[in-house]
Amino acid sequence: MEITFGGNKKIIASHNGFEIKTDQPVSAGGEGSAPTPFDLFLASLGTCAGIFAVSFLQGRGLSTEGFKINLDFDWDQKAHLVKKIGMNITLPKGFPEQYRSALIKSVDLCLVKRHLSAPPEFEIVLQEKPE
Repeated sequence: MEITFGGNKKIIASHNGFEIKTDQPVSAGGEGSAPTPFDLFLASLGTCAGIFAVSFLQGRGLSTEGFKINLDFDWDQKAHLVKKIGMNITLPKGFPEQYRSALIKSVDLCLVKRHLSAPPEFEIVLQEKPE
């Protein structure tokens, strides 16, 4: 994955033929033209949970109509960190009671969420731009 500067407060991630653009809100000196990196982090949690949940539903031949996940965040103003993330799942009509706990276990398998439980080590290396 390559991260490049797109001007002003824009940062672009290029990976596997895709470009993911970020910006900062106008209030932070950006143009508000794209989500912030932190918005994408939160979206990655929700979409990861979503694909695990939808795969669970589809794997059992269950309807996905009306399925959605809403994320709620408890923000610690002092630490400037999210303290708690709530994943509120709206189930399709007629979702079988017997699958409720299995669906939660499936969502818990989300790779993004699991990385928060066992975070990777970070290494930052500086290098000069080649001439």
